[in-house]
Amino acid sequence: MNAVATATRQRPAAQESLAAERLARLCDRGSFRAIRTGVVSPALGERAAAGDGVTAGAGMVGGRPVFCYAQDPGFMGGSLGEAQAESIVRVMRLAGDAGAPVVGFVESGGARLQEGHSALAGYGRVFRASVDLARKVPQVSVVSGVSAGGGAYSPALTDFVVMTAAARMFLTGPRVVEAALGERVSMEKLGGPEVHSRNGVCQFEAADDTDAIGMVRELLGLLPARIGEPAPFGPGAHVGAGARDPARDVPASARRVYDVRDVVGAVTDRDSVLELSPSWARNMVTAFARLDGRPVGIVANQPRYLGGVIDAVAAEKAALFVDDCNRFGLPILTFVDTPGFMPGRRQERDGVIRRGASLLRSFAAARVPKLTVVLRKAYGGAVITMNSKDLGADMVFAWPGAEIGIMAARQAVGIVNRRELEAGNGDRDELAGSYEEQHLRAERAAASGYVDEVIEPPSTRERLGWALRALERR
Repeated sequence: MNAVATATRQRPAAQESLAAERLARLCDRGSFRAIRTGVVSPALGERAAAGDGVTAGAGMVGGRPVFCYAQDPGFMGGSLGEAQAESIVRVMRLAGDAGAPVVGFVESGGARLQEGHSALAGYGRVFRASVDLARKVPQVSVVSGVSAGGGAYSPALTDFVVMTAAARMFLTGPRVVEAALGERVSMEKLGGPEVHSRNGVCQFEAADDTDAIGMVRELLGLLPARIGEPAPFGPGAHVGAGARDPARDVPASARRVYDVRDVVGAVTDRDSVLELSPSWARNMVTAFARLDGRPVGIVANQPRYLGGVIDAVAAEKAALFVDDCNRFGLPILTFVDTPGFMPGRRQERDGVIRRGASLLRSFAAARVPKLTVVLRKAYGGAVITMNSKDLGADMVFAWPGAEIGIMAARQAVGIVNRRELEAGNGDRDELAGSYEEQHLRAERAAASGYVDEVIEPPSTRERLGWALRALERR
């Protein structure tokens, strides 16, 4: 019996329509239409299952066009052959021409062994099409099962990756790892969602297909259909948005921690925050949200972890996100509360200079509206790096009592007044209070023009909304 017939016979009936079912559930009810549903597999010499192991087509999500495809894990393990690659590339090119996002459900054992070089070449075409498409439209991948080799690179080339609890993604599987390194590891430990949510490969974790599809629909609703076009407003999204004071849960003491997501949630439209990579570099929060219905990007130091200090990984995470916001034309709101960059040998080995410079470059290069709010403190290089006015922020606000300067007062007087303190001729607390008043107060920064205005916390939402409206036509 030939390979196609064997594979088709072995495929469980419940999986025969899995690919098509996923696409139908992604799209608005009844809107999905398949293309290239019957494809000849040249290497296997006969007609394969629908799309040679992939279902591809177009539909609507939230009333807007979307192109999509789903690999069928029940057909030869979802492996990619020449005909399947052609179907995926075809859908990508149509999406680029139409100016519509692409969503791919990736579940593949990698290149199809029976097709050899043709399968490898197919992956090359898919990769190139994805890179070309990055200049035109958003791309989202959903990984719901095992994806290996090219099946791991393919989603990694897209803008956003969603992994379900059942997903496993790796370049080389456990058998190869054991043969090459003598190390035994399960697929979950090698490439499960817990692994890739902590290293930045996947931005969203979902419980199952239903949860993943809901996330994708929400994500697409916050992004433009085509790069260069505005993202869609959410009519009525701001109605009933929180009137609570965003500073309600923020301790006055700069040494006490809190969750900056409470501040973000109080400032933005109710239930509109969609956080990316919450398990990766947890000392930096990146999220999409809405403000008065307008989609925005959020970058915020997270005092709950490492006191909000910026380390190499946090800088990388923020830089990638700022680049995405700039490409998608989303305004960036930056919430600052950080003691500065993490010191130490490990950070220098991890390339904190290079990664910190990447964040500087991303903010400086972004041409979308950029607003900053200093909540409690900003010291050292972080003052500049976190979207400062001199780096290109359009408007910078600060809450009363916020401290902005080279370093905290007690550390500063330990250097400036070192000889005086060593001689016992000065009181550190008094000197620190004087230094803070002269050099760190937000009001001083405002008087010097480094901050545009010191605002009361309850007015933060209104002032940011006003600033975005003032800047939207530039």
